[in-house]
Amino acid sequence: MRAEQSPRVQSFDPILGPAPKLLILGSMPGVASLQAAQYYAHPRNRFWPLLEALLQQPLPQAFDDRYDWLRAQGIALWDVLAECRRQGSLDSAIGARDLRTHPIAELLQQHPSIRLVATNGGMAAQLYRRHIWPQAQNTPWLQLPSTSPANARLRLEDLVAAWSPIQDAF
Repeated sequence: MRAEQSPRVQSFDPILGPAPKLLILGSMPGVASLQAAQYYAHPRNRFWPLLEALLQQPLPQAFDDRYDWLRAQGIALWDVLAECRRQGSLDSAIGARDLRTHPIAELLQQHPSIRLVATNGGMAAQLYRRHIWPQAQNTPWLQLPSTSPANARLRLEDLVAAWSPIQDAF
């Protein structure tokens, strides 16, 4: 199926506390997350175990509690894309046309407490660089490896090492 014929998918609202220090951006939630209406809901995605290891704070089991946990840590969570056409969960299946991004540059202006933007994976970085970075260059940005199960070449320990620079935001 060509990307133009793929279903249109929409992202979620941001997870955002009153004074976030770090903004983590994905590209677009995968099928499991969209079905559950929860960020990083796929059981093999290493996002939540990674943050638990980096922050050395116990991770709540309930997703609503996880969002409160993120806010308490000073972490905001969103996606670069608000909507796109994609069949399945792979970022490589996102159609290059007919994309709509979230207003991330405006979010950064409204929340000057954000010291760092981190993109989760290559597609999130590519989309951020192309669509957001020209208006958001005042906020430092890191491209980090994907926590997706599709990125199985990296173990959790490798991801912890690669993501450790986010600790500088705190």
